[in-house]
Amino acid sequence: MRQQRSRIPGVRVWELLRHEDERGWLVELFRQDELGDPAMYPVMAYVSMTRPGVARGPHEHREQADLFCFLGPSDFELRLWDNRPDSPTYGQEERWLAGESRPLAVFVPPGVVHGYRNIGSRDGLIINCPNRLYRGWGRQEPVDEIRHELDPQSPFRMAP
Repeated sequence: MRQQRSRIPGVRVWELLRHEDERGWLVELFRQDELGDPAMYPVMAYVSMTRPGVARGPHEHREQADLFCFLGPSDFELRLWDNRPDSPTYGQEERWLAGESRPLAVFVPPGVVHGYRNIGSRDGLIINCPNRLYRGWGRQEPVDEIRHELDPQSPFRMAP
């Protein structure tokens, strides 16, 4: 794993390395021996497709951590804001280019607002492996999400 440097405590970013041979390629999305805290291990996975120019988020979770994998076939601008009052980087923002031209995995801890926009010309795929089940076991719990994109007064904006 070739880790990249994030200023925001708890955020981890690493390059996704392609291993190619005559059959095609393989990319390890994550390894538990490299993730650290077992409380952050993924418990489910899903894939989403985002059309060119479209943004998802920004939103944050109170308890859930996300592990996003950006492989392509498009590029994304990922934006992160530290919204944890006890953090030394509270209120700071980071931007990352991720996707086809720069395959990355990004671990986003609870309390870090996140959103991404497809800045490429093709539909793009995102794999997410969160550490909490969506709506809990049997989908019986409230959604752990603060949807800043629904608040016109939110300081967290995905404007191009």
